[in-house]
Amino acid sequence: MTKTKFIAGVLLALVIGGALIYTLTSRPQAPASSFATLEGKKIALDDLRGKVVLVNFWATSCPGCIKEMPGMVETYKAYKDKGFEIIAVAMPYDPPDFVLKFTQDWQLPFPVALDVKGEAVAAFGNVSLTPTSFIIGKDGALLEKKIGELDFVKLKALLDRELKA
Repeated sequence: MTKTKFIAGVLLALVIGGALIYTLTSRPQAPASSFATLEGKKIALDDLRGKVVLVNFWATSCPGCIKEMPGMVETYKAYKDKGFEIIAVAMPYDPPDFVLKFTQDWQLPFPVALDVKGEAVAAFGNVSLTPTSFIIGKDGALLEKKIGELDFVKLKALLDRELKA
């Protein structure tokens, strides 16, 4: 084998190895999506770059959603000043007046969005089960998808890690 063929082989191996590492370590990006809050304010995910964002799809009729709300409120209050945001997205089938009453009764401190047309549900892969949460990193990469109630010990560990830098 000539020296040129050897070098070409090594370079090819490095390129293939680099591509493999990139593929395995690159994370999918969250969809370019925006939300309309109960107050009529628009929130675009792109505007939240630099923060860790939890997008939580929920419904007022969902027992698991109701059970996890106190943990979401507590986590939001503990981390909001460190670069954490929650957007609670009510499912399209949830009556807006039920969502408003729930938000007021529970005094939710984070933005609550109505997805009346199902656009957010579609953008996030046709979410059908509640609760379903997406955790998005500062760079817009999807860090985690969780169907079912959140594990707040794991969430807080993730936030400590991601918000440290």
